[in-house]
Amino acid sequence: MKNHTITRHGTRALILALAVTMGLAVAACGKKGPPVPPTDAGKDYPRSYPSQ
Repeated sequence: MKNHTITRHGTRALILALAVTMGLAVAACGKKGPPVPPTDAGKDYPRSYPSQ
């Protein structure tokens, strides 16, 4: 029974670490501030690019 208890604690620690990691990953990828609508400056298409 002692090995079963160690496995249970290890599983709980693994699930907790996974949950914390996923929570931090989701919190880190969000934009800061409200969304900004596009301006008319982006309508300059087609653009001419230099040839290489």
